[in-house]
Order: sequence, then C-alpha cells, then structure tokens
Amino acid sequence: MRTTLLRGGALLLAALAGGGVAVGIGTAVGDGGGTTTVIREVAGNAAPAPASFDEKDGGQSIQDIYEAAAPGVVQVLSTVVDDSNPFLEPQEGQSQGSGFVIDKAGHIVTNYHVVQGATDVEVSFSENERIPAKVVGVDPSTDIAVLEVDEQARALTPLQLGDSDAVTVGDAVVAIGNPLGLERTITAGIVSALQREITAPDGFAIDKVIQTDAPINPGNSGGPLLNARGEVIGVNSQIAPDPAGGRGNIGIGFAVPINTVKEVVSQILETGRVEHAYLGIQMVTLNETITENFRLPVTAGVLLVEVVPGSPADKAGLKGGDTQVIIDGQTYMLGGDVVTKVDGTPVDSADDVRAAVRAKKPGDSVSLEIHRQKETKTVTVELGRQPAQATG
Repeated sequence: MRTTLLRGGALLLAALAGGGVAVGIGTAVGDGGGTTTVIREVAGNAAPAPASFDEKDGGQSIQDIYEAAAPGVVQVLSTVVDDSNPFLEPQEGQSQGSGFVIDKAGHIVTNYHVVQGATDVEVSFSENERIPAKVVGVDPSTDIAVLEVDEQARALTPLQLGDSDAVTVGDAVVAIGNPLGLERTITAGIVSALQREITAPDGFAIDKVIQTDAPINPGNSGGPLLNARGEVIGVNSQIAPDPAGGRGNIGIGFAVPINTVKEVVSQILETGRVEHAYLGIQMVTLNETITENFRLPVTAGVLLVEVVPGSPADKAGLKGGDTQVIIDGQTYMLGGDVVTKVDGTPVDSADDVRAAVRAKKPGDSVSLEIHRQKETKTVTVELGRQPAQATG
C-alpha cells in the first residue's frame, strides 16, 4: 500500500489491499453513431452549487441523485501480476475500484492507480455481469485513466459533468462508488475545503483538489463526487489515514476537480496520451515569516527552493536555495530566486505558477520576472516534457 504526503500529513491512497493507487473529467458526448466524443463545458452552470439538497434551493434529493446517477457508476476490476520477488513465482491478484460512464460511445473514467500495471481490466454494471474493458489512455500525473467498453448506447448512462471552479466550501455533495466491494453505495456530506494539494502516483502534485467529509473508503477510488444538482464535480481519490492504524474513512477525503479531468480526458481521447509542460522547480509561496525574517526584496511571489539539474529552469539559469535555516521548527531553504510575475501577470502563490505552466504545452515558452538579491530581471524558459517520475 502506498502512502503520500499532504502538507506534512500522511495520506493513504483509497484502494483495496493489493490494489493500485487512486483519482478525474469533462463533459463527453458521443455522436449519433456512438463513435465520436466531444469534451465541452456544461452550459448554464456558472452559479455555485446549492448548499443543501432541498429542491426549493435548486438541488435534488439524495434519492433522485442516486436514481439518476447510480446506473452510470461501475465497478472496475483489474488483474495484476506481481513479479517483484525473484525468489517466488509471479503472483496474480486483483484490485477493485470505481468508475463512471461519460458518453454513449462507451468511455469510462476511473483512477490510474486502479488499473496501474493491469494485465486485464473488466467493468461490472451489475453484480453478476463483467464486461472486458480496453484502456484507452492513462495519466499518472493526475491519477486518471479512460477505459472503453463495447456496449450498446442504450445500455449506457453517462453522468452529467459540472464545473469544479464554481464549487464553494459548504456545498452539499454525494459520493457514489463501491467501497470494500459493496456495489453502488452512496454517501453524503459537504465540501470541507478547497485548493488542497495531493501527490499523484508519479510523485507530481495535483492541485485545486476538493476536500470532503462524505465517507469515502477503499474501493471508492475513481468514482464520482456529485453536487446537489447531480453533476460530477470531482473524482474521489484519496483518504486521510486513521491515526490508530485503521484503513477506514475518518472524515477527510479528496477528489480531483472535474475541470482538471476534462483537460486530461480531452487529450486522451484525441491522442491516447497526455503531455504536461515541465519547468523543473520546487517552490514555496512567500509568507510573513519568510519575508519578515529574511529581508527579501519583495513581499509577494514564490521562492525557488530547488532547481532540478538539467531541467528547463536550470538551462535558463534559474537559481534555487543554498542555505538551510530553521525557525520555530520549520525548515526554510533560502538564497534562491523569487518569482513575482509569469508572462507579465503577478503571482501570489505556487498554485499560480503551476496553473500558468499547466496551461502551456511542451516546447512553449514562459516569461518569468525574478528577483535575485537586489537585481530584477526577466528570464524566458522553454518548457520541456514532464518526466515519468518527479525528482527531489
């Protein structure tokens, strides 16, 4: 079982023992023949989701949401062969997660970790039926995979995709999935927090993650998190572990935002793969402690704590930190460049920089305004292709 870190706290990826790791998508609609998929935004969803399931507030009842969405939620079963021990015969096992239908062409979204290393993948629309599934493409950096099944369009129930940018803290949500193998289970809660950051299976950060207290357990991985209108706003991915050592939910779960998934799925359906632009830095957002104690030349921006050797940032001459300082038990790496603008736009946080890079493609250029001691200058970096694993 894999563990990751979220701002200093250990996270357990939501997957069954022996399963993979866990996380999201955009609105996909097939044409009349069921062979073409188009990713688009859902019209008319600019307003935040209602904070309750009360129909008078524009929401649906939990029962109505379940009746409409549950037929589009599937179990995903992956056969995995473990040959990591040279002294034992390869061991075959099975991992189980969740997924949901996105179009009438038979495409299904689940987590990458649910199908990671699988030699065979099947989906189940009902307790007694398994259908072979083809892996169309995966993206370890967002923990997303797209599957395809050969099923008649009338047998498929695509879920409606919402707008995760419209989500607010306190919004009512439900999760539908297969926790511990229990088919099509629904749980309810609220959006507990936004803008969380979790670690993807390849070690890179997934940002803008939705935190919820809707109970999520191993087996929910890849299933939808829906708002009170029954729209998918995220893909359930990880849970915080029980400090007592248990593997059940303790009221802290995380879902990859649907808008991130829309971008990923669009690329997978178009090319079969996803390419992320790569800068090659580790950074922290400037805060009051840093700016007051270390007399930096600016009060807003991001501090580069490391520049990955050989990365685009390194080739452009950016400088990471070289002096470790500890204040009140917190370690800071100082001496690196401070970035205050990206392509002429001021940045206030590391998320701003990540968002700017994420909007680019490998080979694109990005302009950074940096402050190095008393010098201010602009550096142009040609972005590379994100490597298979994060370094540092």
